[in-house]
Amino acid sequence: MFNKILIANRGEIALRIQRACREMGITSVAAHSTADVDAMHVRLADESVCIGPPRAADSYLNIPAIITACELTGAQAVHPGYGFLSENANFSRIVSEHDIAFIGPTADHITMMGDKITAKETMKRLGVPVVPGSDGAITEDEEAMRVAEEIGYPVLVKAASGGGGRGMKVAESRADLSNALSTARTEAKAGFGDETVYLEKYLGKPRHIEIQIMADSHGNVVHLGERDCSLQRRHQKVLEEAPGPSITQAERDEIGMRCANALKEIGYLGAGTIEFLYENGQFYFIEMNTRLQVEHPVTEMVYGVDLVREQIRVAYGEELSFKQEDLIPNGHAIECRLNAEDPHTFAPSPGTIQRYHPPGGLGVRMDSGIYAGYRIPPYYDSLIGKLIVHGRDRPECVARLRRALAETIIDGVETTVPLFHALLDSPDVVNGDYDIHWLEHWLSAKLPGE
Repeated sequence: MFNKILIANRGEIALRIQRACREMGITSVAAHSTADVDAMHVRLADESVCIGPPRAADSYLNIPAIITACELTGAQAVHPGYGFLSENANFSRIVSEHDIAFIGPTADHITMMGDKITAKETMKRLGVPVVPGSDGAITEDEEAMRVAEEIGYPVLVKAASGGGGRGMKVAESRADLSNALSTARTEAKAGFGDETVYLEKYLGKPRHIEIQIMADSHGNVVHLGERDCSLQRRHQKVLEEAPGPSITQAERDEIGMRCANALKEIGYLGAGTIEFLYENGQFYFIEMNTRLQVEHPVTEMVYGVDLVREQIRVAYGEELSFKQEDLIPNGHAIECRLNAEDPHTFAPSPGTIQRYHPPGGLGVRMDSGIYAGYRIPPYYDSLIGKLIVHGRDRPECVARLRRALAETIIDGVETTVPLFHALLDSPDVVNGDYDIHWLEHWLSAKLPGE
């Protein structure tokens, strides 16, 4: 097993990886910016090394600095967490070229799934259902008009290299399509350096369902069921749960095995998440994330496994510690993403935490790196913690979430805790009756102009 792993990330995910390393007897190295010198994951790491100033481009995205940190500390492997360089094929390749293990899939698989057009074509070839749309990139407006007429309006223009909702525009009619194409290309070029776009059928009331996959280098690939991530604001997930309240066991088994078999065919390694839109009993592939997901804890709670531990083990060359028949879902789990944001305007709220009291008790997990006196820097994502609860069934889980939220105290900055109190007052959320558009409609009704 690895003796030392460098964690090329920050915040709660860096602390999460560090905890797995500690339990496995592996020395952890926190690679951090100057803004994170007092962060909890830096304080608790076995070793730490500063890789640059606050700006992410100069630190957490600085590949030469991270490689140098590995060489200085003797780290044998790098865990990229999520975000930053976790899906950067060039980083994965450079790490491997320096005889350092990259705890994630190969650079080739990151490249394959990083381009949404290639990913869609690959999944279609492997027998995974996809959203009806264009066969590859759309280069001419007339071509887009033809495809849109074939699949029917409304349609969605999407950036091939996009993410987080950027480079994504809905066209309700032929008159809207030209402007949607132009706007999506402009956003894609500005955000990703690639103006390539493609077309998909826009589904009216779908749910966002994702399948968790784990694979080793010995040909073993399993799925760990699904997560429902339909509560979203501007294409950013807000709350996730497992199992999905709309999915039957037969559907779970069928789509899960399709995904596992597809990744086995291409020789995938490590953790991966295949994301779908789900409507009227049908799954439609939209993209694959070749990394650990923010919402991985709900799967861990339901299946009783440590996904980070498995990532480390398979990166070292070991077999998965479980087989498909061992993976039986138990109960229900929900995760709330707690952000340092105004719960009404969603404006970032960096600052110093005056008081902090995390919730506790049976079935409650708080993944966070904050503490009383910690100063939240203004340079990074506003996520400061994830509250995850588990119950024997969904009603018990919802009741436990209410209780846990009521116990949560974070003073000194604005947070989205009040948002979740309000969401749990909605019968639709309590009953699991929502789709990917529900939250924005709900916010619009509460916050005119949102």
